[in-house]
Amino acid sequence: MSSRVLVVEDEDKMRQSVVEGLQMEGWTILEVSDGDAATELLDRQGFDLVVLDWMLPGKNGLEVLRHIRSRGNTTPVLMLTVRESVNDRVTGLESGADDYLTKPFAFAELVARSRALLRRPSASGGNLLRCGDLQLDARARVAVRAGHQIPLTPREVDILEYLMRNQGQVVTREMLERDVWKQTRRFTSLNNVIDVQIMRLRRKVDGGFPERLIHTLRGLGYRLGKESA
Repeated sequence: MSSRVLVVEDEDKMRQSVVEGLQMEGWTILEVSDGDAATELLDRQGFDLVVLDWMLPGKNGLEVLRHIRSRGNTTPVLMLTVRESVNDRVTGLESGADDYLTKPFAFAELVARSRALLRRPSASGGNLLRCGDLQLDARARVAVRAGHQIPLTPREVDILEYLMRNQGQVVTREMLERDVWKQTRRFTSLNNVIDVQIMRLRRKVDGGFPERLIHTLRGLGYRLGKESA
């Protein structure tokens, strides 16, 4: 599946150059020219990478960055800026940027840094899990989608964490029964219980959003991921 990249840059020529170059990598690129539009888009949609200019009309890049991080959005962010001082770089990184590129830059370096951020392993082995605009802090047991916290029961958190750690893969009822319910010896099946729990979880996670993330695979089980995954 093509990576989704958001480019936020107010200089038209620079933005067009970045967009055209990244499209050559086969990535899906969306572009905006100000911080307010970027914030609104990031609150509604999920991306695999954000290329974010520091100096923007409306909210500046740091304000956009702090906003999305405060909402639990862990999308990798590559910050672009003319600021060269060590203090500025530290400020950007401490605000939540994953990497920092000073203008003017060689386009090959922008592509290389973008590739590196997109190659980073997901947090599936850690506590912060992400699928599109859905985030789960497994330690705090808090789920957020598009900036909005989702009220989940303890069992629903367990199921969602299991699906997210296995995202893109088929998760069978037997796997859930064994690994979430911790049942290995039963005379009666938990299939109906699992189906009801998944139905309730799907309503909370996918309700009101244009893209479904929890899918039922008839005769197989379930899969968490984007529609085209």
